[in-house]
Amino acid sequence: MTHTVADALVLFGATGDLAFKKIFPALQALIQRGELDLPIIGVARAGGSLEKLRQRVRDSLETNGPLDADAGAQLSAQLRYVDGDYADAATYRKLKQALGAARRPLYYLAVPPSLFATVIQGLASADAAAGA
Repeated sequence: MTHTVADALVLFGATGDLAFKKIFPALQALIQRGELDLPIIGVARAGGSLEKLRQRVRDSLETNGPLDADAGAQLSAQLRYVDGDYADAATYRKLKQALGAARRPLYYLAVPPSLFATVIQGLASADAAAGA
């Protein structure tokens, strides 16, 4: 059996509560074990920026930690950010651009289930779901 390895992690809901409390600490743990070395693209509709996302990750790790300075720094370095409305096609075009050469992205939807169809349709319309 062969396993296809993801070459990017896309996190919808990157500024939300689930990411803050659970996902960012879990990503730090994966980095500590040497199991996560790929771009992590946060997508959110909060009007944020990459620096704000990096600060939110730091706050998350300090609050839900313990913070590992080296793993936290590596996580911060791997972060990318796409800001936009999940119902706006431009958000998915920006995501496609942020993915760059990635061909096997792993999508994590840390958003309410009522938004799943919107996100999936947006990914499909931007041809960002192929290989996922």
